[in-house]
Amino acid sequence: MAPARRDCSGWEMFLPTGCLLLSVLLFHPSLAKVCNDRTKHGQDNSWFARDGENLPIMVLMPMNESALMSSISQGIEPAVQLAIQHIRESRKYSFSLITKIYDTECDNAKGLRAFFDAICYGPKHLMIFGGVCPSVTSIIAESLEGWNLVQLSFAATTPVLADKKKYPNFFRTVPSDNAVNPAVVKFLNVYNWTRVGTLTQDVQRFSEVRNDLTNELEKANIQIADTESFSNDPCVNVKKLKDNDVRIIIGQFDENLASKVFCCAYNLNMYGSKYQWIIPGWYQGNWWEQANSTNCTTKKLLTAMEGYISVDFEPLSARQIKGISGRTPKEYEREYSRELQQKGVEASKFHGFAYDGIWVIAKTFFRVMELLRIKQRQNVYHNFTVDDREVGKMVLDVMNETNFYGVTGQVMFRNGERMGTIKFNQFQEGREVKVGEYNAIANVLDLINNSIKFQGVGPPKDRTIVHLQRRNINRPLYSILSTITILGMLMAGAFLFFNIKNRNHRLIKMSSPYMNNLIILGGMLSYASIFLFGLDGGFVSDKEFETLCTVRTWILIVGYTTAFGAMFAKTWRVHAIFKNVKMKKKIIKDQKLLIIVGGMLLIDLCILICWQIVDPLKRTVEEYSLEADPQGRDIAILPFLEHCENTHMTIWLGIVYAYKGLLMLFGCFLAWETRNVSIPALNDSKYIGMSVYNVGIMCIIGAAVSFLTRDQPNVQFCIVALVIIFCSTITLCLVFVPKFITMRTNPDAATQNRRLKFTQNQKKEDSKTSTSVTSVNQANTSRLDGLQTDNHRLRMRITELDKELEEVTMQLQDTPEKTPYIKQNHYPDANNILSIRNFTDGKDGEKSILKNHLEQKPQAHWGSMDPSRINRGPLEDINSPEHIQRRLSLQLPILHHAYLPSIGGVDASCTSPNGSPGSSPRHRHMPPSYRVMVSGL
Repeated sequence: MAPARRDCSGWEMFLPTGCLLLSVLLFHPSLAKVCNDRTKHGQDNSWFARDGENLPIMVLMPMNESALMSSISQGIEPAVQLAIQHIRESRKYSFSLITKIYDTECDNAKGLRAFFDAICYGPKHLMIFGGVCPSVTSIIAESLEGWNLVQLSFAATTPVLADKKKYPNFFRTVPSDNAVNPAVVKFLNVYNWTRVGTLTQDVQRFSEVRNDLTNELEKANIQIADTESFSNDPCVNVKKLKDNDVRIIIGQFDENLASKVFCCAYNLNMYGSKYQWIIPGWYQGNWWEQANSTNCTTKKLLTAMEGYISVDFEPLSARQIKGISGRTPKEYEREYSRELQQKGVEASKFHGFAYDGIWVIAKTFFRVMELLRIKQRQNVYHNFTVDDREVGKMVLDVMNETNFYGVTGQVMFRNGERMGTIKFNQFQEGREVKVGEYNAIANVLDLINNSIKFQGVGPPKDRTIVHLQRRNINRPLYSILSTITILGMLMAGAFLFFNIKNRNHRLIKMSSPYMNNLIILGGMLSYASIFLFGLDGGFVSDKEFETLCTVRTWILIVGYTTAFGAMFAKTWRVHAIFKNVKMKKKIIKDQKLLIIVGGMLLIDLCILICWQIVDPLKRTVEEYSLEADPQGRDIAILPFLEHCENTHMTIWLGIVYAYKGLLMLFGCFLAWETRNVSIPALNDSKYIGMSVYNVGIMCIIGAAVSFLTRDQPNVQFCIVALVIIFCSTITLCLVFVPKFITMRTNPDAATQNRRLKFTQNQKKEDSKTSTSVTSVNQANTSRLDGLQTDNHRLRMRITELDKELEEVTMQLQDTPEKTPYIKQNHYPDANNILSIRNFTDGKDGEKSILKNHLEQKPQAHWGSMDPSRINRGPLEDINSPEHIQRRLSLQLPILHHAYLPSIGGVDASCTSPNGSPGSSPRHRHMPPSYRVMVSGL
C-alpha cells in the first residue's frame, strides 16, 4: 500500500526485509495468524467471565537511557505502578492489570519490531498503553484498526494523531498541542487583542499547530497581521513582524531556537510595555541557560523574556478534589515523589496523565466486562462467544464515554482527544508564575487576580494605536485672514456705493458704471472664495466638503473672469475708438460690453459644467508617515490631508489656466495699445496694465508655492488667501481710487478741457488721429445724449429770440431816425455768429471752424446811419446789414451765457459781449485738434 511505502522510505535503520514485514504486520494482520496460533491466545475470549483475571496491557515506551525522550518514560513507570496499586486497593474491580513494557527506543524500526514481538510472542493484549515518540506512535496507531486494538497515549501531543480518519483507534489522556489554541484565543479575547502575528519554526509539529491556530483565530474574528516561518535564523522574520507593527506575537518553536528569537527581539527592541510574547510552555526549566547559543548574554535574554506568557497543559489539577482514586492531586503527588526517591529517577511532566490513563483502562475493562456478561446471560444457548473485532469495538465505544475526575482534572474525550486543562504562566523576574488556567470542557478561562504583571500601565496594545490627525487650517490663521477678507469686501462695498451714488456724474458715467459694478462684483466673489478655501473636514462633513470643492472653484473662476473681463472690455472699447479710424461716429454702448463679458462667462460655464459632469471633483485623503506622539504615549499620529481632486486634474487645470492666460495676454495687449491715450474718464489702460502685471506675477508665484506646500495646509491657505486678497485689492484700488481722488479734489474735472489733453507723443500724431479723436465723445452714450438735449434746448431758445427780434425790428422800422449805421467791416462778425448756429445744428461740425467772436473790431455807434439806406422799403430794411447787426447784438450775449459754457467756451460770468479779447483765458484760440473735437460734439 502507498502509505507503507512512504513510511518505509523514511526509516534510515530499516532493512528491505523490514518494509516487507511492516506491510505484513500492519496492513495484513490475518497473515500473522500463525503467531497467535503458536501462542494459543487467538481463541481465548472467555477472559471477561472469570474474576481475578490478570488482563495484560502492552506498554510502548523508550526505556533506553540513550534514546530520545527516555527521560519521560523513566518517570512514567512509577506512576503506572502506583495507579495499578491504587486500583487493586480500591477493590472495585475483579481483575488485575498486568503491564508489559516494550522499549521502542524512539526509533521507527525498533518500535515496530517491539510491537511485532508483543503481538506475536507476548500474551493476548486487550489494549496498548503508551506512545511517546510521535513518529513511532503514528506508525503503530495507523495499524490498530486491523488488529482490533485501542491505544491510549499519555505523552504523544502531536496534532497529527488527531486525524480520526487515519487514527480511529487512538486516544490520549494528554491534551494535544492544538488544545492550547482555544485557550490562547480565549486569552486574547480577555484583553481585546484583535490583531496578532505568528512566528513558527519550520517543523511539521509547529506548522500543524499554527494551521489550527489560524482557523481558531479566524473563527474568533482576530486578524492575523503577519505569519512568519523560519528554519534557523529568526532575526529577519522578527524584523518583519516589527515592520508590520505586530505587537502580540504567538510563537511556536522549541527551546533551542527560543533563545535566538528573544536575542533578536532584544536587538530589535521588541520587548517591554509595547509587546507581548506568547510561547509554548513545555520547555525544560532554565532553558534560556541550557539552550543559549546566541551572542546575547543571559541578562539580555532575561530582559527580552520578561513578561512573556507560556501556554501548556496542566500536569496536575490545581483543584484539590478527591478523584476516582480517592486522593487529591497533592496527595497523589506526595506518593509519586516517594516512589521516585525509592527508584532514584527524575519526575516526568506526563506522570499524572499516565496515572489517569491506567484508571481509564481499568474503567474501560470493567465496563466492557459488564456488557459482555450481560450479553452472556441473555444468551439462551449458553454458548456465548465473542471475537476480537467485537471486543475492540466495545472498548472503543466505552472509551468515548469516559468521564471521571482524576489527578489531572476531569478526564473526558471528544473524538479521542482529551478535553483537559490548559495553564497560563508568566515569566516574572527570572521565573515562571502561574497566572490562570483554561478549562476546555467548560470553555472557561480563569485568571488569578492581579497575578499578571504587565510592564506598562496596562496590557500592551495589539497594534500601534493610530490617531488620525487632520492637517487642518489653523483657526487663528483662518480668523485673521477672514478678518482681512471682510475688510476687503467692505472696501469693495464702499466702492460699489460710490459708483452707484455717482453714476450720473460725468466722470463716473464716462467710465462705464455698469462695467465698474462688474469689476466690484468679481472682486467680491474672489474675496468670498477665501472663506471656502479655509473650510475643511474640521468644519464640515465629508459630503459637504465635496460640495465645497466644486463651489469654491466655480466662485473663484467666475469672479476672476467677471472682474478682469469687465476691465478688458472697457479697454477694448478705447482701443477700438482710437486705433481704428474706420469706426468714426460709431457708438459702442455698454450693452455691447456686457455681451462681451457674458461671452467670457459663458466659456467659463461651459468648461465648469463639462468638468462637473465628466470628471467632478472628489474628496481625497492623503496619508503621511506615522509620527510619534509628542506627549510620549503609546500611540502614533497619522497625519492626513484632504484634497479636492479628480482623475484628470492636470488636464482640467491646464484648460482653465490656458483660457485665463489667454484672457490676461489679451488684456496686456489692449493695455499696451492704449498706453498713450490719457483720458482718465475713458481709459484705464495704465491701471489695467499694473493690475495684470501684479496679478500675473502673484498668480505664478502663488501657484508654484502652493504646489510646493501641498502637505502644509496652513502655509498653502495663507499663500492662496494672500494672493487673492492682494490681487483683488490692488485691482479695485487701481480702478476706483483715482476716480475717488479726482472727485474729491476736482469735481468739475470731467467738464474741463484739460481732461482732453493728450500726451506729447499723441500730439505728434494729431494729423493722423484727429478723426479718431472726434469719435471719443460719440462713444460715450451718456455724453452724447446730454449734448443733444442741450442742443435741442438752445435751438428752441434761438427760435424764441428770433420771434422777439422780429417784433423789435418791426418797431424800429417806425423810428428810422434812431437806427444806427452798421459799417460794412462788421459783416465778418456776423458770419462768425452764423457759424455758431451751424455748430448747434451739428451737421457739418467736422468742417466748420469756430472763430473767436472777441476778435471782432469795435462796433460803431448806433447813431451813425448810411443815408442810402433811408429810402429803402420795410422788407429790405429787415434784411439789411443794419438790421442784421442789430439782431445779432441781441443774440450774442444770449449765446455766450446759455450755450458756450456747455462746450468749454465763455463762462456765465462774462457779462459783456464787447469785452476785451484777452479778458478771459477761455477766449483764446483753440488748437485745430480741439476744434475738431468740439465740432464733433
